[in-house]
Formats: sequence, C-alpha cells, structure tokens
Amino acid sequence: MQNPQLNKHGELTHLLSTEGLSKNIITHILDTAQSFVPLAERDIKKVPLLRGKSVFNLFFENSTRTRTTFEIAAKRLSADVYNLNINSSSTAKGETLLDTISNLTAMQADIFVVRHEASGAPYLIAQHVEPHIHVVNAGDGRHAHPTQALLDMYTIRHFKKDFSNLTVAIVGDILHSRVARSDIHALTTLGVAEIRAIGPLTLLPEGLEQMGVRVFTNMAEGLKGVDVVIMLRLQHERMKGALLPSSQEYFKHYGLTEEKLALAKSDAIVMHPGPMNRGVEIDSAVADGPQAVILNQVTFGIAVRMAVMSIVAGASV
Repeated sequence: MQNPQLNKHGELTHLLSTEGLSKNIITHILDTAQSFVPLAERDIKKVPLLRGKSVFNLFFENSTRTRTTFEIAAKRLSADVYNLNINSSSTAKGETLLDTISNLTAMQADIFVVRHEASGAPYLIAQHVEPHIHVVNAGDGRHAHPTQALLDMYTIRHFKKDFSNLTVAIVGDILHSRVARSDIHALTTLGVAEIRAIGPLTLLPEGLEQMGVRVFTNMAEGLKGVDVVIMLRLQHERMKGALLPSSQEYFKHYGLTEEKLALAKSDAIVMHPGPMNRGVEIDSAVADGPQAVILNQVTFGIAVRMAVMSIVAGASV
C-alpha cells in the first residue's frame, strides 16, 4: 500500500505524519531547513519559491505559535497567506469539512495547513484534494504533529550533530501527546541509540515498549545520563477523569528542576514544544537556564516549515 504522503514518484506531496517517512526524506527536510535559517539574519527575509501560490491556514483548534510560524514561513517563501477564522466559518454553521475544502479549492488554494481536534482529519482532506494541492498536518487530535517533530529533530541535530549515540528522554503527558508520538517515530528513523519515556503510569500509553522505547515512572532513574530532555505539558483539555492528584504533586515528581537535570549529562539540552507551564512541568530556573534551547526551537521551526512547504509544493503532479 502506497504511503499517502508520497506521490507515484516517491516524492513528498503531503506531510501528514513522521511515521512512514524514510531517513532520506527527513534528512532532506532538515538539510533544506538549514539553508533557510540564515534568511532570518537578512534585511529582506524572502525567497520567491512560492510566489503566486496560495497557502490556507485552517486551524480548527486554537494555536498561536504554530499558526504564526506557518504564516511567517509561507510569507518568507513569498506565498499569499489566508488565515481562516474557523469560529465564524461555514463549518461552525454546519457545513462539512470536505465541503469547506471544496469551496476553498475553488478559490485556487495550493497548500492547506490543517490543525484539527479529530485524529485523521488531514488524511481525509489529502485523500479528497486534486493532485496539485498539498496538505500539511499542523496537529491532529492525539495522533501526529509532524512539523513539531521535524523542528525538534533539527534542534537536536544542530546542538548534538549525530543522532546515533544519543539517549533522548521524553517526559510528561505522553498519553495525550501527538508531539511525543511524532518525535518517537522520527527519532527511531534517524537511528537514535535510546529513547526513554518518563511519566506517571496514568499518562503513559500502552505499546511504548513495542515501539522500542524504555519506560520509566521514576524521573531520577529515567534522566540518568541522557543527552536530550524533551518536556511535555499536561494536556488537561484532552484528559477524561482525574489522572493526577494535583499540579503541585505532579511538579514534585515529574517537574524538571535544576536538581533533576543534574542527573542528565552535563551538556544535555532541554526542549519543550510549548506552551510551557512554569512550576508544573518545568521550573523557571531550567526554562531560562543555559541548557534550555526552547527559543531556538521556535526560531528553527520557521525554517523547518519553510522547508516542508517548499518541498511538497515542488513535488511532481
């Protein structure tokens, strides 16, 4: 069965998930992003790669960071960008998702950037658009957030160079995290030596071991000797029932403090997809400390999203 992200030539025509992407495709995205990073230092931060193309940002879930960086990325590629106000759009009035897409397609859309609370929504759209239209998943339900994972991979490669000897710990609400899933798939494909998942049992999904992940419920044990620490926020909006005693109790056991970080390697980097909850999953001393590369992630995210849009738009029809 053909990967729905690839066209008949094996080129990336949609970005829906990091699962199923080859090492060559991921590396190509990261290398392309690297060529875009210096743009941020130029007076004119634009290249003409998507001049004349229309990018529609369809965010059915709230987002500030992701939507803004996609918008900046598209504008730096010289595309025309349209942000759909979903709360007042036709879908809020009962129109189906695919009817909305059909109408926007009639407005000569070239790329749809889609964030949706329903897992699989970007896949559904990708199955129904014309071959010359491209879909980029900006986060769907609990399923995937591929551009976040790719910017995480870029950040890790930037600071650590080689993936093969790294131990990476992902800490927190892994059960509800599309970022964690996308990171695990990408890290595995790139050949990371060891991936660890750290969190309370109530926030660890089944099947992590089958994905080759080592599971820890004790943070001190899980952080020993790691090279990269990826912190996740508690996603209260996706939790059903009481999965934790309290935020204070969670911070006591799973919040990243300077003392806990000291168990990792001395040159370990600290990452976070944002938004951060200080005093819940991360202490301010760590978030603002010398090992945090969280703001670098945001900066690199623009270049990575530029890379993704330029690559899918360049795929053969």
